[in-house]
Amino acid sequence: MKTKTILALLPFTDEQKNSLEAMAPDCRFIYPDHNELTQDMILSAHVILGSISVKRLADSHNLEWLQLNSAGAKEYVTSGLFPKQAVLTNATGAFGLAISEHMLAMLLMIQKKLHLYRDHQLRSEWSSEGTVSSIDGSTTLVIGLGDIGGEFAHRMKLLGSKTIGIKRHPTPKPDYLDELYLNKDLDRLLPDADVVALALPDTPETYHILNRARLTAMKKSSILLNVGRGKSIDTEALCDLMESDHILGAGLDVTDPEPLPEDHRLWQIKNAIITPHVSGGYNLSATRRRILQIAIDNFGRYLREEPLQNVVDFELGY
Repeated sequence: MKTKTILALLPFTDEQKNSLEAMAPDCRFIYPDHNELTQDMILSAHVILGSISVKRLADSHNLEWLQLNSAGAKEYVTSGLFPKQAVLTNATGAFGLAISEHMLAMLLMIQKKLHLYRDHQLRSEWSSEGTVSSIDGSTTLVIGLGDIGGEFAHRMKLLGSKTIGIKRHPTPKPDYLDELYLNKDLDRLLPDADVVALALPDTPETYHILNRARLTAMKKSSILLNVGRGKSIDTEALCDLMESDHILGAGLDVTDPEPLPEDHRLWQIKNAIITPHVSGGYNLSATRRRILQIAIDNFGRYLREEPLQNVVDFELGY
């Protein structure tokens, strides 16, 4: 392989940097801090390991491959600015552990009314909120069965829930699912679900997949979880239905709009658990390790001229 310039923006350890350089001793490696990154560095790079604004890539004629540190790639797919000659890969597979546990935490918080007891604690109030629900014996409908949705379904099944999955195309049913269906079956399945979990990318097909009619079809005792993209849910319809006690609760790590404006009524809805899109990222050290390992493994494939893992399909949008 001819000498290449590798722009490494991910937080590699010194040991990992040494490993990368040993894999490609003839390559030139650049490890800038965020405030040291120049446009000349970007334009000289043949490989970029780490996400960067797609606007800064428009004239990157040398770029052969960019490895994202995220699973989502909408900015790169829809802008038309990503260099046509380059390959884009994402970090799918790094986030399942962290985000599925976050989903489980939000679900249990709502089921056991821990958010309400936290409010009591802040008021120094010793009182009961009454009956609670359980994962055991429930029915969980997972919409989006990538790494994150699959990890969540696996955990729910281990805890005694009947797990039902929905995906775009037919594939063999994984062991962590009791039943597997296609998108066309969503309307039939929603009314029976106790837990509805969304882990979807942001595409035209997923926009408001849970619209007012589908939200209305859910059980009044159901709990909705969303860790994919906020636009998958009609936010105003969700607020209306939760304010009228039609849906028991919602655990949302993503919202539409995002960030959620401070005066939005969703903040004040009693059984809404809102976190600011923090379930992924580097907040769990295991996620960081997985992202870095995906990049290192793909770099080895790049050097060996083998097909890269996690290539983003610009037609599908992810």
